Amino acid sequence: MTDDVETKELGLAKQEIEENKKNEKEKEEETVTMTPWEQHSAVISIPRFDYNAPSSLMEYSHSGFFITCSIKREKSATKEVISVLAKYIRSLSTSSSENSETSNAKKRKICSGDLGSGNGAESKRTNDGSGESTREATPSSPKMDVIEEKGILSLVKLTRSGLLLFTFPRSCSPDTVDIVSKIFESSCSGNLKPLVWCHRIFPIQATCLLKEEDLRTVVSKLVQEFVGREQNKFEKPLKFAVGYNRRGVDETEMKNKKTDPKYSDLLVLLDRNKCFSVVAGVVKEIVADAVVDLKSPELGVFIEVLPVSGMPNGSLVVAVSVLPHNLFTSKPKLCVKALTADTKTANGEN
Repeated sequence: MTDDVETKELGLAKQEIEENKKNEKEKEEETVTMTPWEQHSAVISIPRFDYNAPSSLMEYSHSGFFITCSIKREKSATKEVISVLAKYIRSLSTSSSENSETSNAKKRKICSGDLGSGNGAESKRTNDGSGESTREATPSSPKMDVIEEKGILSLVKLTRSGLLLFTFPRSCSPDTVDIVSKIFESSCSGNLKPLVWCHRIFPIQATCLLKEEDLRTVVSKLVQEFVGREQNKFEKPLKFAVGYNRRGVDETEMKNKKTDPKYSDLLVLLDRNKCFSVVAGVVKEIVADAVVDLKSPELGVFIEVLPVSGMPNGSLVVAVSVLPHNLFTSKPKLCVKALTADTKTANGEN
């Protein structure tokens, strides 16, 4: 009788071992077939969109980051860039570093709204209905702890694929140019792993509506700040160039509105030459001997039309930055330096 019991227990143990092996094999196969963003979703959770962003961008200037990435890889790029930015935004949230060990169980998402479902790391409602986000059993990433604090960064929904937009709140205006400079330094020194999905990070110093008066004001302020910081570091005459991207703008639709007076200012500045003329005029007003030089500019004024979802008809917001020569290239065209060796995408504009 005893032998029968032992034989039966041995058989059950053997069966359990075989089932465990089968489960492990299935998990491995599932990992292989999962998309890249799904494979690491348990490490870094997807942030949510800030659906208040359109109205806020229309009323106030914001700083932030405009990122080009592989089309249909926006989720992977979002997680990748979050992990990178977290290292350089840590100083913006001292309380986060002090409390990270005790508050890893409860964290707010970066934003409100919803980017999409991520396996293993979605937010949940607490039992008391307070609405605070909680993390699942997966360990919390120290990098995410830094920028998951409410109010540090917001993810803005865009109308075009292959682009990401993060903005700081109005009350927070860090030196985004310095942050991107440090990312490049770390990348060149080998301290930062090569990025896979993010191609370029454009540091936004300010935003404004695409109106001539607003654009003049913002460009003037940023150029004056640049000249004040760099007055002993550039040669005279000051060589500069202007970069202008209109990603996400449906030009055909805008042409149909030419007869509507309320679109007149918008249509004027959508013309590349007109925008160049306005920006160049502002630079020359501040630096009298400044000259346009597309071969080796020391200063680059970049205007990026932001294809923000939810903007009212006839309104466009632009991101503006005045960058030093080490952050952009002028050949074959004027653009922010790439973070990856291969930045080609389906549309070839990243």
